[in-house]
Amino acid sequence: MKKFVAGILLTGSALALAACGSESGSSAEGGNKELVVGASNVPHAEILEEAVPLLEEKGIELKIETYQDYILPNKDLESGDLDANYFQHIPYLESQNEENGYDFVNAGGIHIEPIGVYSKKYESLADLPENATILISNSVADHGRILSMLEAEGLIKLKDGIDKTKAEVKDIVENPKNLQFDAEYEAALLVQMYENEEGDAVLINSNYAIDAGLNPLEDSIAIESSESPYVNVIAVRKGDEDKEEIKVLVEVLTSKEIQDFILEEWGGSVVPVGK
Repeated sequence: MKKFVAGILLTGSALALAACGSESGSSAEGGNKELVVGASNVPHAEILEEAVPLLEEKGIELKIETYQDYILPNKDLESGDLDANYFQHIPYLESQNEENGYDFVNAGGIHIEPIGVYSKKYESLADLPENATILISNSVADHGRILSMLEAEGLIKLKDGIDKTKAEVKDIVENPKNLQFDAEYEAALLVQMYENEEGDAVLINSNYAIDAGLNPLEDSIAIESSESPYVNVIAVRKGDEDKEEIKVLVEVLTSKEIQDFILEEWGGSVVPVGK
């Protein structure tokens, strides 16, 4: 069940952030240190909400700012409006560093959100017809993940010897059904395209699926293995990973209490990775 996120700030609201201050370790009311973390609505912000009382016990007041896209959380981390963000996996983090000149690092992995294939028209991947249109996000960092999944399912074959986390559609060497990949869409729009029955199948990240009321385990026609390397991490500016508040945040998010919460709340559609 979706919960109200305590301490949410308005996305992109520089005034609100300026009013409370986001410098890591700044004093909050009652003498606690304040930590401002940006996150996707689901499941990231809900996981952070569950961590609020645990962090309070350790003298940290957590402020959560929610986002509906994958661009602003890194811009706000770079500008200093955030102390950390929690929404992205490692290949995306690395691609954003390379493309935008960010100097962000992974402070700790928390969970995996298996990506799923959804279709209103077909009940399995085997049912997809020749020339079926597959809708995927325009985030190139996700393409290798998607194509690797489809290769594991036997639909395509990628070039031998490539780094499959960086694979692109052009790296497909075998495509027996001549699947057509349409990668022109923001990830956040793919749920609506699925609901509108656009394309023959749609690849949707679990955070967007869950936020829209879909159950990735029940509603998808195929889902990525839980062994996926695409762990979602706490990202910080280089050097901040050594700050005590960040270490405590990661410690709490990888604690048994939070890991058990993740399993109970999402029943396997979000998979904790532990420390």
